[in-house]
Amino acid sequence: MLTKTNLSLFGMHCSSCALLIEKSLKKVPGVISANVNFSAEKASINFDPSQATLASLINAVEKAG
Repeated sequence: MLTKTNLSLFGMHCSSCALLIEKSLKKVPGVISANVNFSAEKASINFDPSQATLASLINAVEKAG
């Protein structure tokens, strides 16, 4: 069973920031897809909750900067 979540993001300065965050999210085990929208400042993520948690997704965003 997959779970979909949306995260509000703040502090992105350019589309490269969005790509970096998207790549970081995709590296989290259990993440099926991640899409970061720079202009809307949002991330849409599909993940397997048995492998990834909301905390692990937030941690990946924080580590990306």
